[in-house]
Amino acid sequence: MKYRTQSIAYVYFACAMALFAVQMIGGLTIGWIYVQPNFLSELLPFHIARMIHTNALIVWLLLGFFGAAFFMVPEESEREIWSPALAYAQLAILMVGTLGAVAGYLVGIHEGREFLEQPLWVKFGILVAAVMFLLNISMTVLSGRKTAITGVLLTGLWLLSLLWIFAIINPDNLSLDKLYWWFVVHLWVEATWELVMASILAFLLLKLTGVDREVIEKWLYVIVATALFTGILGTGHHYYWIGLPGYWQWIGTIFGTLEIIPFFLMMSFAFIMVWKGRRNHPNKAALLWSLGSATIAFFGAGVWGVLHNMHGVNFYSHGTQITAAHGHLAFYGAYVAINLAIITYAMPILKGREPYNQVINMGAFWLMTGGMAFMTFTLTFAGVIQTHMQRVLGDYFMQVQDELGLFYIMRFVAGTAVVLGAFLFIYAIFVVRRREIVEPGSANPAPPVSHSMPGE
Repeated sequence: MKYRTQSIAYVYFACAMALFAVQMIGGLTIGWIYVQPNFLSELLPFHIARMIHTNALIVWLLLGFFGAAFFMVPEESEREIWSPALAYAQLAILMVGTLGAVAGYLVGIHEGREFLEQPLWVKFGILVAAVMFLLNISMTVLSGRKTAITGVLLTGLWLLSLLWIFAIINPDNLSLDKLYWWFVVHLWVEATWELVMASILAFLLLKLTGVDREVIEKWLYVIVATALFTGILGTGHHYYWIGLPGYWQWIGTIFGTLEIIPFFLMMSFAFIMVWKGRRNHPNKAALLWSLGSATIAFFGAGVWGVLHNMHGVNFYSHGTQITAAHGHLAFYGAYVAINLAIITYAMPILKGREPYNQVINMGAFWLMTGGMAFMTFTLTFAGVIQTHMQRVLGDYFMQVQDELGLFYIMRFVAGTAVVLGAFLFIYAIFVVRRREIVEPGSANPAPPVSHSMPGE
């Protein structure tokens, strides 16, 4: 580590991985409920298990983003974190809020809004934690060197925190409720989170490839501009059927389709930087996760999103398994994989070791990615059949679900592979068998040799 306070990231990554494990177990559980609908029906009903699965996903991704910021900002700003105590207090609030929300779900206490089911006190706690984080990181950046990476990272984190206010507002009017709901859900994952993803990807490629900072920053600015330009108006592809004016059908269709551009640019950016790179960095697993994230995000968020966000198609396909296929691959590629990439890069440095367990780590990548790809194709085919039977032929919902049983079995098999890959990744990151790097005459592990180059 170059800076002592980068160690804060270790605790955030550890908590993130604990919730990652919970999310995986929850996902596998509800995958089996699709196969055997009465499984745990009285002890853990489907809607409660799904809340735990989706909420654990969101919180661990946020913890990963926060941990990435605490790792990246000191190096970029050439300053220690402004207040380590504030960082640990923020983490405590988030973890207490998460555990409180889950405990509430298990006894039926929730607000019922998908992804935003948290009780009001938990929502306020998250907002307080976000304000603490923004103060801490902003003060660090403002007192040190300013770079495009920290600028984009801060913009994304400020915007996603401000948008959380709409999660607290819960109007009685259903159309207005859904409008505010999409302000959070869409403008997080298809606008502000893209900025965070792009900044983390830029940092990783800067470290892993050795390409000049100026080149990376130019790409980053273009990606950010297209992400915000398409993402904000692209929110309209969720406004088709919630009672808003009809002109949103064309605005949503056009700009929703253009949302593929920033993901294509990120994928091109990643491969071009590796091609131009002049550094043979030892952490091959981090490079694999970085390239994999950009590629899978393009297909999951970009291609599969475009498949059904045009209003003429969405009229038939919304709310089917096609949506589930898009959602799973998009989240995995854009945000799960980029978090696992920065964790793979940072953990050897935080532990004071050379990159370790890389074969196991890369095996986890291919197992998770292969499982997620198979799940996506399975759900896509299931969604096409569901759309035709339910929305075109007019068959009853439960009758159609019975016909999709084989697809749900295949989805469960794919989910099992993803879960095995996730636990293999956690093992590769936290269980180290290789000896520590010790400087002569020192009883403590020394940081690995820095791979930084002038201009970084």
